[in-house]
Amino acid sequence: MKIIAEALLFDNDGTLISSLESVNRCWTKWAGEYGLTAEDFAGVPMHGRPAAEIIADLLPADVVPEALARIEHLEVEDAAGTVALPGTLALLASLPAERWAVVTSAARRLAEARLEHSGIRPKNLVSADDISRGKPDPEPFLLAAARLGVDPARCVVFEDAPVGLAAGRAAGMTTVALTTTHRAEELAADVVVPDLSAVSAQATAEAVEITVVG
Repeated sequence: MKIIAEALLFDNDGTLISSLESVNRCWTKWAGEYGLTAEDFAGVPMHGRPAAEIIADLLPADVVPEALARIEHLEVEDAAGTVALPGTLALLASLPAERWAVVTSAARRLAEARLEHSGIRPKNLVSADDISRGKPDPEPFLLAAARLGVDPARCVVFEDAPVGLAAGRAAGMTTVALTTTHRAEELAADVVVPDLSAVSAQATAEAVEITVVG
């Protein structure tokens, strides 16, 4: 399958990089410090959401700022445990820096730490610090498109989480789902692939031709 676009917008965790083990370590330690159990997390959507929103669902409002700072500290300290997922580095290397952006629900400090440890240095990054409404709201992807100067309809979103794909659809963008963290049947997208090794791209002055094998 071929897709013609002007910009590619990538989620970070679970799409470009794997931080699952780090996330599990840090959130388990954090939960213990705040006296939270597995039952407390039941029914609270986690993947693809900003930490501030997750914590607001778990703790009283007056505790959220301190608790948010704590989990961000733990995750930044553990960022060295992240690695690029298959196909990531090759695909990004084939793209002009001004034709792609990372759009993540993580705070900028954490996102930059994880990307750095994975060998990825984006020119354009939209983080939780840049928005007022996180995924599944389309705001993060619409902001990325605006910063790149591209019509949202000419953007392709790469995501591994249902909330991220919902945000991409709401923004009017083409969506490509990766089955790195969810089963294919859980992901509503225009195309579903195992990971970015199934994607290649060739850029011209006017557009990017994306080839997807899936």
